[in-house]
Amino acid sequence: MNIDLEAPYLPLVGKRLRQESSRDDRIKLGLMAVIGLYLVVALGAPLFIMLSKSLSTYRFDLAAFEFQVSDETGTNWGPVVAADALNQKLGVVTDEELVSSSDGRLAATKFFPDFSFRSPVHYRIRGTTADAAFLAGPTLEKGTEWRDYDSGTFRRVVLRPASSLGLENFKTYFSTPALARSIYNSVLMAAISTVVTISVAFALAYGLTRSCMPLKGLFRGILTIPILVPSLLPGIALVYLFGNQGVFKDWLMGYSIYGPIGIVIGSVFFTLPHAFLIILTALSIADARHYEAATSLKASKWRTFTTVTVPGARFGIVSAAFVVFTLVITDFGLPKVIGGQYSMLAVDIYKQVIGQQNFEMGAVVSVILLVPAILAFAVDRRMQKRQVALLSARAVPYAPKPNAGMDRICFGFACLVSLFILGMIAMCQIAALVKFWPYDLTLTTKNFAFDLMDGGGWAAYGNSIKLALLTALFGSLVVFAGAYMVEKTDGFRFGRSLFHFLAMMPMAVPGMVLGLAYIFFFNNPANPLNSIYGTMAILVICTVTHFYTVAHLTALTALKQMDPEFESVASSLKQPFHRLFFRVTVPVCLPAILNIAIYLFVNAMTTVSAVVFLYSTDTKLASVAVLNMDDAGDIAPAAAMGMMIFYTNVAAKLVHALIARGLLARTQAWR
Repeated sequence: MNIDLEAPYLPLVGKRLRQESSRDDRIKLGLMAVIGLYLVVALGAPLFIMLSKSLSTYRFDLAAFEFQVSDETGTNWGPVVAADALNQKLGVVTDEELVSSSDGRLAATKFFPDFSFRSPVHYRIRGTTADAAFLAGPTLEKGTEWRDYDSGTFRRVVLRPASSLGLENFKTYFSTPALARSIYNSVLMAAISTVVTISVAFALAYGLTRSCMPLKGLFRGILTIPILVPSLLPGIALVYLFGNQGVFKDWLMGYSIYGPIGIVIGSVFFTLPHAFLIILTALSIADARHYEAATSLKASKWRTFTTVTVPGARFGIVSAAFVVFTLVITDFGLPKVIGGQYSMLAVDIYKQVIGQQNFEMGAVVSVILLVPAILAFAVDRRMQKRQVALLSARAVPYAPKPNAGMDRICFGFACLVSLFILGMIAMCQIAALVKFWPYDLTLTTKNFAFDLMDGGGWAAYGNSIKLALLTALFGSLVVFAGAYMVEKTDGFRFGRSLFHFLAMMPMAVPGMVLGLAYIFFFNNPANPLNSIYGTMAILVICTVTHFYTVAHLTALTALKQMDPEFESVASSLKQPFHRLFFRVTVPVCLPAILNIAIYLFVNAMTTVSAVVFLYSTDTKLASVAVLNMDDAGDIAPAAAMGMMIFYTNVAAKLVHALIARGLLARTQAWR
């Protein structure tokens, strides 16, 4: 029997079946688009504007202005003469002086040596192009029409520079030896600090995971203390320990703590916890079977270390190295306090913007500072993609065996590093309480009278707590919601990938660079968001954006642990995604959400670089107050304010632990 298949029964060629998106998927995509727009406005757009500023050059174009001078009656006008022709004749402005910044001004009276503001003579000025601009007092004038001024008004006329795009700013930077040397100094300090920090962190992590030394929990707590203080505080501690009036200044054998030595020691202090936690995690994931195989093959301890331990942790070591390198090369607070005359890139940005008001050169340094940070980030991401799972389902957890000699060495080294950390904190505490170091060591609380000193007083401390709370609250909501939309939305792969890319970008952007980019973007009167400039809102947005990446990865890690079947079951029961989100996803991921909140809180309290350009009179912060008081010579009050930040973060950690214990007991019982 022949069966004839009719054409209508055949599948249509060339058409692909596409699953129709549900209402929940459309809502998720909309929310992801909103948070993605936030990242574009808070990160992408400011960085683009900053890049354009670094390429903007300004120069006075004298050929763009023409003058006429009247007789003493003010009615009969002389011949039209260009400013360029007058300058060629008189030579009052050199070619170097014609190069300017965006805020440059050149007095028109320079071209008239006989000018007197009491003269009855009148002056006319116009541009030869529509873009030629000059100021008559506070009034900006443009165009080719003649403007007539008496002598009293003409003395207030200043020419404005013309802008163009080019690489002149970069040429100027690299042709200035003092500025260009900052690149070498920054890379050198970051490289040395990275080697020292990774060596110390690996030794500590190895001792905690490969020995039976006592007090492991205590050492873990001590080693994370530097995270709770701003990077300026170790600089202050080093001044009191090894400065000109320091307790142990003779230990340096004539060398000065102000410069490379202080930068390296301080950098090791504040980056050690980051490297330690990463390497500790890498060493904790070890399969005991590898060590048993090495023992059965009669491999020496050194061979086992080099062929099993180090290769097993290599990705953690590399990741920690790039984290430390990026933190050191982009840090501003420590080299500002202890660097002395040793120039660093991050400090150069501060000097160009705050000291010289040269925003274009500040943008140039920012772009240069972006390069090593982005390279380090890119290499780290590439290494992470090559990482393979080292812990299989059949793995046996590694349990160290007692070894008296090894245990004593590890315990002694951990004690030595802990003494270094506690000694730095103790020195800051002493500095905050003594009357006048080192001549009058009487204890006093006058250093905490912040309202009597520069820096913003107790209001700055209150602003920091407000900033930290708002950052923790809104940051946790935005970050977790964004991560949820990326991880739990079906389809739209390109949009999700783009969002994930935007979420990863802040990791490669130094705080100083982000802060300067915000000046260019939000301080523009044409920007509809200009109204938030100088308010607490811009500080919250900047801080959340600056620390977005780590929080985003934390949320993604928690969400990936949830079985996708939750969404399938909810969909089959026709339950809206928001009900699943609030009743299942949030309770299950509550530990991660709380960790994100405390992470954002602590960093908001300690950050300096991201907000040093953005605060106003009403929004001064405690971390910036430390910097300002140190600049004013009030080192003891600066130490006191730094310790207040430390106390606050310790209290926040304790509150976080109590809240977590109570909430997790109710929401995590299923575990």
